Amino acid sequence: MQKVESHSRASTISELQVRARRLRLHVLRMAERVGQGYVGQGLDIADLLAVLYFHEIRYDPHRLDWPDRDRFVLSTGHYSIGLYAALAEAGVIPLDELDTYGADGSRLEMSGSEFTPGFEMTGGSLGQGLSQAVGMALGLHLDGRDARVFNLLSDGELQEGATWEAAMAGAYYRLDSLFAFIDCNNQQADGPPRQVMAVEPVDEKWAAFGWDTQRINGNDIEAIVTAIDAAKTVNGRPHAIVMDTLMGKGVRLFEQREKAHFIRVGPDEWDLARQQLEAS
Repeated sequence: MQKVESHSRASTISELQVRARRLRLHVLRMAERVGQGYVGQGLDIADLLAVLYFHEIRYDPHRLDWPDRDRFVLSTGHYSIGLYAALAEAGVIPLDELDTYGADGSRLEMSGSEFTPGFEMTGGSLGQGLSQAVGMALGLHLDGRDARVFNLLSDGELQEGATWEAAMAGAYYRLDSLFAFIDCNNQQADGPPRQVMAVEPVDEKWAAFGWDTQRINGNDIEAIVTAIDAAKTVNGRPHAIVMDTLMGKGVRLFEQREKAHFIRVGPDEWDLARQQLEAS
């Protein structure tokens, strides 16, 4: 079972910040190999993944089918580059395997699948993750297990009707073992969500659906830890943590791109990206 035991809050936050930085370096390592991809999302979500995999989630990297494990459900399959980084850092997959990212025959495809160690679902088609997370949480409850389900979905997915059907079901069944993290990075394939189909106010909508809801800075590790701790004190309702994040977080070169959903990076830009991450 993996879990960071906090000898003091300050040291725990500091250790998680180091983990998040390492995850971002892993993301750059993978993306440089192919020269393009969902780099911004991997950098964006590193803080949450550091908190979950090195502080909160109960799992055994050597026994991935352990029935009492907590589940992490990645609805946004194109964020897989970030999850690969976390799984490698956690010892679920070898670090050297990151160099196969995007290669023919690799287990590390741009959108991960259930064939990849540590993946609970195939998330290529958006809008499906919360439905599966609700089903997992309900099944665990019916089996009498105390395992929890952590689901990552995005602001763009809130344009999908199935997401709100699942949200309604999660509240109806009072699934307080279910945690949904909604990544609001203000980017989707066709531009900012407000220019495609506006989804705000996101936090008010989740609260209206009966979820215990908080809105935080999703790139602030202490805020993430605090929000999860607060959610765990609320019984009888599923938990929605709405996170405002920055695409490309930690690398100014990517943060400043007007469209960063899928980016191509010149060969001369990778050293600059690493330098900016080290300096951030």
